[in-house]
Amino acid sequence: MRTPDPIEIGGHRVGPGERPFVIAEVSGNHNGSLDRALEIVDAIAGTGAQAVKFQTYRADTITIDADGPAFRIRDDHGLWGGRNLYQLYEQAHTPWEWHEPLFARAREHGLVPFSSPFDPTAIELLESLDAPAYKVASAELVDLPLIRAMAATGKPMVISTGMATLAEIDAAVAAAREGGATQIVLLACTASYPADPVDANLQTIPALREAFGVPIGLSDHTPGIGVPVAAVALGAVAIEKHVTLQRADGGVDSDFSLEPAELASLVTETDVARRAMGPARFGPRESERDTLALRRSLWVVADVAAGEEVTADNVRSIRPAGGLHTDTIGTVLGRTFTRDVARGTPLTWDLI
Repeated sequence: MRTPDPIEIGGHRVGPGERPFVIAEVSGNHNGSLDRALEIVDAIAGTGAQAVKFQTYRADTITIDADGPAFRIRDDHGLWGGRNLYQLYEQAHTPWEWHEPLFARAREHGLVPFSSPFDPTAIELLESLDAPAYKVASAELVDLPLIRAMAATGKPMVISTGMATLAEIDAAVAAAREGGATQIVLLACTASYPADPVDANLQTIPALREAFGVPIGLSDHTPGIGVPVAAVALGAVAIEKHVTLQRADGGVDSDFSLEPAELASLVTETDVARRAMGPARFGPRESERDTLALRRSLWVVADVAAGEEVTADNVRSIRPAGGLHTDTIGTVLGRTFTRDVARGTPLTWDLI
């Protein structure tokens, strides 16, 4: 399988061999406050994440205010049960007038700000802010005209694949390429909120890389950071994770969001996983040289005189290296010493 070429998002190389590109998703965790949204951006800046992502829609650009069964979330949903879609999106959306100060604050910190647009007018807003990339949300993967509109900007595209069949992913990638996108990252994703790690199916990551030949990442909604670390070990080059100041503050996405200290751990540990993924190899590494000298070998462990018999009391397998191989013990026992030997001398053939 050919290794995909890295792409570039906001001056960061995203691809195999590079530090994992960590995208901190604000989503609705602002809880309706611009000040809180800005505080979240400030907190993300201290974690080492490279990017902060928003969602650009209004309730009436993503759905309609209707209350039929199709427009209501099932009553027993753990986070959003019993609400209609319009109410949920009215609460969760990031007002369009917030985007400029949020993008500016992110850039002050050196973060890459970008967003998921949910209709063409959202793309127009983001273009006015010189968004460096576009994110396709999992549910929008089937909106091929919207994907083509994002691709027409010529910006890199990050496409989440939650719920999608392989054929649907292929159609989305084809639409992006038809629209003009040349830099694409696909994100493996389980679009449940929160997601159970058992549903992560991380072997999808190498399968997607083989099928599409582009860098693959993970959009993760499981608790904690274990799944993202494992994903990097399987080749994920980007990790998207929701972030809030404190889960106890509540909010539409709080239950599956990381707090800033946890995000900082994710940044650190995913890079550890990336650096640990070297090629298969055997034999001592340079870093093992000191320990290699501590391997067991045969040593004289008692003062002996010339002509004295080699026994289990005066020759033993101990640390360090330097003496005969431990498996020669059966050959040397019963022989005699050729000369006086002091305790603490490595056993060599010339001594017996």
